[in-house]
Amino acid sequence: MIHHVVGLFTHPDQEWRDIRSDAEESIGHMYLTHTLILAAIPPVSAFIGTTQVGWVIANRAPVMLTVDSALWMTLMSYLCMLAGVAIMAAFIHWMARTYDAQPSMARCVAFATYTATPLFIGGVAALYPHLWLGMVVGTAAICYTVYLLYVGLPTFMSIDPDEGFLFSSSVLAVGLVVLVAIMASTVIVWGLGVGPVYTN
Repeated sequence: MIHHVVGLFTHPDQEWRDIRSDAEESIGHMYLTHTLILAAIPPVSAFIGTTQVGWVIANRAPVMLTVDSALWMTLMSYLCMLAGVAIMAAFIHWMARTYDAQPSMARCVAFATYTATPLFIGGVAALYPHLWLGMVVGTAAICYTVYLLYVGLPTFMSIDPDEGFLFSSSVLAVGLVVLVAIMASTVIVWGLGVGPVYTN
């Protein structure tokens, strides 16, 4: 897994070809060896950052979450990330038929996971929960994720680049819808009383 992650940042074109040519893995194996590990980076980082570092507002003492509150939010965000990867993989698998590509569901999970890698790794910034740091790292991670999507999908699916552009645009649109749905769900859950609890 590590060599693919590094390769996506150093030579993405070649790395997508290498990922495509890898032996077929089952969905369970892909999740256990890749998705579960990468998706854990942002929530674990956020747990540490919100319970040990906190947010500093003006000259006040750092504002932190209670361990119980942060643990619950960490678990929920982790499950949302795993569900997001599964939903995107299912959409890619379904949409591929339109472009005469026939990837297995496991390969679609692999593509969704590796495409989201910059977002997962960018989650390390949550170790120090600062507004500007989060914005800068988050924006860079989103931009590189979109780049990987547009560069990788035609190669990974072995389709024409023009069709790949349309396919990638559809995937991006669905990804934004999934993101908004997750955010809306978070607001609803918080409205039910399951929200952050601060130490001070």
